[in-house]
Amino acid sequence: MPAIEKIQSVVNSAYAQFSKASGGANADYIPFLANIPSDLAAVAVVTAQGQVAAAGDAQYRFAIESISKVCTLALALEDFGPQAVQEKIGTSPTGLPFNSVMALELHGDKPLSPLVNAGAMASASLVKAGSTEERWQRILDMQRRLGSKEIAISDELNQSEQTTNFHNRGIAWLLYSAGYMYCDPMEACDVYTRQCSTLLNTVELATVGATIAARGRNPVTGEQVLKPEHCPCIMAEMTMEGMYDSSGDWAYKVGLPGKSGVGGGILTIVPGIMAIAAFSPPLDSVGNSVRGQKMAAFVANELGYNLYKA
Repeated sequence: MPAIEKIQSVVNSAYAQFSKASGGANADYIPFLANIPSDLAAVAVVTAQGQVAAAGDAQYRFAIESISKVCTLALALEDFGPQAVQEKIGTSPTGLPFNSVMALELHGDKPLSPLVNAGAMASASLVKAGSTEERWQRILDMQRRLGSKEIAISDELNQSEQTTNFHNRGIAWLLYSAGYMYCDPMEACDVYTRQCSTLLNTVELATVGATIAARGRNPVTGEQVLKPEHCPCIMAEMTMEGMYDSSGDWAYKVGLPGKSGVGGGILTIVPGIMAIAAFSPPLDSVGNSVRGQKMAAFVANELGYNLYKA
């Protein structure tokens, strides 16, 4: 691995070159996200040893959104193991948008992937809990253990999402009717919406990835958060479905597991070595941060990381 000074230099270059790149627009179907300043941008690296390099608005707290699916998948794996997750949720890409009903209809209403909305709600429903609040607190606790104890829900964002999540409610009932919902469907939808409404900064997001990169050990706190054997399962899912409809393009161009969120976050992982996180609100047509992709891809390429290069 390069020295941290080299990593910081590359991070600085990524920010300088791409933090003002044009194109994209904030997610406008969630009022809270529509009002976030679109000129914000940040990029950060956290290594498996806990070293940090960052540039830009790296302390700005933004909505985790779909990147939360990684954390809930991790919890489902801890509770039930890889085989149960594969059987009860699925582990294959859908080939369709992240909120697609058609994807369910084409596959007997099985969600297929824990990193699309249907699969993420199924994951939330699978988490061991005796009540809605216990389910929510266990998911929030997993986000904090993977990233930072400072991660917290935004009541304003949660309210904004809860009043506009009609499509997800419909998906939850479809899953329930097919036997792929493991608690009350509206409880699962509510908790899923909350998990997407937490705020974190770019360094904390990179720490989530670095914990997975480090075989489940948080390099900042030293806690063994996940069983080492679950981390490859998480990264495999990120590779197949983490960047929405652009997952194949990301694997082809960057060659690393990635996960995006409509809050503008991008997370990519170099197994055993580091995680790269980036943030900027304007999204492309499939929901990935325009600048975030450019910054994260630049850092990975400049540092020479691509799983498919010999």
